[in-house]
Amino acid sequence: MARSSSFFVCQACGARTRQFFGRCAGCGGWNTLVEQVEASVDSRRRRPVAGGGGEDGAGAAAPGRPRRSEPIQAVGEKPLQRLASGYGELDRVLGGGLVPGSLVLLGGDPGIGKSTLLLQSARAMASRAAVLYVSAEESAQQVKLRWRRLADDGPAAGEGEGLQLLAETDLELVLQELETLRPAVAIIDSIQALHDGELGSAPGSVSQVRECAAALQRIAKRQHTALVLVGHVTKEGMLAGPKVLEHLVDAVLTFEGDRFASHRLLRAVKNRFGATHELGVFEMQGAGLVEVNNPSELFLAGDGPSPGTATIVACEGTRSLLVEIQALVSTTSYASPRRTATGIGTNRLHQILAVLEKHMGLPLSRFDCYLAVAGGLEVEEPAADLGVAAAVVASYRDLTLPAGTVLLGELGLGGQLRPVGQLELRLQEAARLGFTRAVVPRGSALGPLAAGLGLQLLEAATVAEALVAGLGVNPAD
Repeated sequence: MARSSSFFVCQACGARTRQFFGRCAGCGGWNTLVEQVEASVDSRRRRPVAGGGGEDGAGAAAPGRPRRSEPIQAVGEKPLQRLASGYGELDRVLGGGLVPGSLVLLGGDPGIGKSTLLLQSARAMASRAAVLYVSAEESAQQVKLRWRRLADDGPAAGEGEGLQLLAETDLELVLQELETLRPAVAIIDSIQALHDGELGSAPGSVSQVRECAAALQRIAKRQHTALVLVGHVTKEGMLAGPKVLEHLVDAVLTFEGDRFASHRLLRAVKNRFGATHELGVFEMQGAGLVEVNNPSELFLAGDGPSPGTATIVACEGTRSLLVEIQALVSTTSYASPRRTATGIGTNRLHQILAVLEKHMGLPLSRFDCYLAVAGGLEVEEPAADLGVAAAVVASYRDLTLPAGTVLLGELGLGGQLRPVGQLELRLQEAARLGFTRAVVPRGSALGPLAAGLGLQLLEAATVAEALVAGLGVNPAD
């Protein structure tokens, strides 16, 4: 009888060592090494799916006959037929729908609505294709209760026949079910709850997540099954498990939002079949998640302009969103003033405050500054710089921007305004929502377009000129 040996695996980076250390030598993390039992090679069972053949599957070549390469021009092309998920916002982020044989990883905070979104999508897709929903965290009764609740007026007769439900945590049984049913779409909720009996570690460990995801990838590629994996996140907001999991899948989606608020944001961090800058907006209601067709209404206040607020137009992929920037400038009571930003990088706020103090003579270094993006949206593009500067100056001078004014422009360190991309798309969205004035960098050459949209275009070369045009007064006086 062979003796079993053990080793230690880092839960953060996957590094292996035969001896326990308090700190991982690979990534430097403390208390991340977990002991695992190493199974002998003879005791490992061979799964039929691991080396199964297929047109595009791994291991399709026969033993002793390696796969031959061919010129890239001779590689046959196949039309990319996507499967609609039943929700336009989800399809937008995916790039048009689910690709057969692809792996999609969906992550988010607990209670954010990951299972709700996927179960709703599974209900919609089950009428057109076979769907398998694997619940590794909840019982079949719990999933059915949610399925009934998500139906608006209760499930119709015959609804759900195309949706198969499996409540199982054993990877071997899940693979057998996939091999038998061969569904078009399979949802695994969640990958951290699956357990491979060949490994001695606990579910959710680095080795378990890596091996379970690799086994699911092999069968998905071979059967052309679109596989959606639900992933947990750590307290830092990163996807739990090894980093190789994100490299293994074809798309990584993140579900964001405050669990105590109603709206949810879906983003693509990685997408091999589409863009990674698209944004999907949902609203959580009693009957589940509902698509938001006009998300600008979520990020705009309905009470009109107030001191310390400015409106910008942020672009998320092909979608333009009108967003309200709120600033509060108050006298500091400390030796060094406080700088707090929500929705915009703090370093970006420091840079804008330094430019305003240098080129406009505003003594902002003696004041606390608090900045927030209404609605909880994260704005990373530099086109919001002019809106941030206008909100800060308006709060400092207790001024109110005229109603119907949007500000667009990147702020340089010399105080100059730089052009922004997709300006036409931004102006069209502003005009659609009733805005009449737009402050933009000089040289945009959009006069005829602005006239056709009914917008008064105010061009400026510097931040001082832009604030005078937007506020109507010189804030430096």
